[in-house]
Amino acid sequence: MSEVMHVGKRLSDIAAYLEATVVGDGTVEIRDIKGLDEAGEGDLTFLANPKYHKKIATTKASAILIHQPVEGTNKNFLIVKDPYGALARLLTLFYPEERDFQGLSPEAFIDAEAAVDPGATVYAGAFVGKGAKIGRGAVLYPGVYIGPGAVVGEDSILYPHVTVYRRCLIGNRVILHAGVVVGSDGFGFANPGLENRKVPQVGIVQIDDDVEIQANTTIDRGTLGRTWIQRGAKIDNLVQIAHNVVIGENSIIVSQVGISGSTRLGNRVLIGGQAGLVGHISIGDNVMIAARSGVNKDIPASRIMSGTPAIPHRDWLRLNAHIQRLPEMHKTLTSLAKRIEELESQRKAKETDKEEPG
Repeated sequence: MSEVMHVGKRLSDIAAYLEATVVGDGTVEIRDIKGLDEAGEGDLTFLANPKYHKKIATTKASAILIHQPVEGTNKNFLIVKDPYGALARLLTLFYPEERDFQGLSPEAFIDAEAAVDPGATVYAGAFVGKGAKIGRGAVLYPGVYIGPGAVVGEDSILYPHVTVYRRCLIGNRVILHAGVVVGSDGFGFANPGLENRKVPQVGIVQIDDDVEIQANTTIDRGTLGRTWIQRGAKIDNLVQIAHNVVIGENSIIVSQVGISGSTRLGNRVLIGGQAGLVGHISIGDNVMIAARSGVNKDIPASRIMSGTPAIPHRDWLRLNAHIQRLPEMHKTLTSLAKRIEELESQRKAKETDKEEPG
């Protein structure tokens, strides 16, 4: 497989781009970015986790992106406050989004009453329905479906086979990865288990600016009103978000999370993988919910929760420590119960001896 070739950039120029500080030779040329183990001459590597400090001595990289220099290593360092954030900026610089096509493909279906900005890109096989609006710089890859009256904002990217149902609203600079479904019907049925009569889902999904949603995540439309993903939220693969849920700004939802209907998340909420939230509850700002937790009630702001049902994380740690000791505790209790039984038998035997005539 051929490697991507990059034009070399001096370390001092990269430092200026990042507003970083060079410790070492600023004239060294950087052509690529690689991990500590794979990097060689001409590569910039990075270190965000202190547990990998020992690899600094062995890496062959020409420079290291790091929070602070390491003495006695004779390496070139690029010093930044947030190495991982700086890495994100550099990867965008070294690996810009490449497109093999720009413009509106004649093999796309664009309804005559749709409004598609000439600066958008619509690939062959994409579908844009009646009354839909596509903003400048937006990209619709093959197989994308935009329903009637839906809106896609400027510079948003919808990867292959994304589906946006009728009237749903996608903001600016939104990224929807392959297979994302926005606006499918909420799971609403009257008399469940008896008639299962479908309740029409007439609301929408609104996704605000700078949201990213990864592959095969599904977001149900509101029964009434909207399901709302607010600015800057990031949602991983295979997440299910039910009708009328609200996800607050800059929240992070990790893979395989399920959020039931009408639950509201505050701003900057972090939810670990495979956690489940029941419906009609509120999660405060800055809450962290550990992986595989089950949340069945409101959580105030700034709490860390774990377990099923979810409890404060410190309580869960203590509980888990006791659970690990259950086999030992069971053995001790069994031994004590046996000892008590023996003592009770001895006591009864003594009482019987006293009652018998001498």
